[in-house]
Amino acid sequence: MSGRLLCRCLAAAMASAAVDAFLDPQVRWWGTVWPLPWWLTCAAALAWTVLRAREKAGRRPSQGSARSDWEQAA
Repeated sequence: MSGRLLCRCLAAAMASAAVDAFLDPQVRWWGTVWPLPWWLTCAAALAWTVLRAREKAGRRPSQGSARSDWEQAA
């Protein structure tokens, strides 16, 4: 779920940057609104990082399995 939120925030941030670059809105509130999706993207990336680390820490290999170097790196 946090990965989807991250992707959607990034898409909204890129869309707002495109609107700002190509349409150049002259309304006063636009200067405050268009960076908000970028801040949300940063917050979502931080949340995704923390949740992903907790998910990986919660997984324990079974007793009889031999892990390869590639599995340990991932």
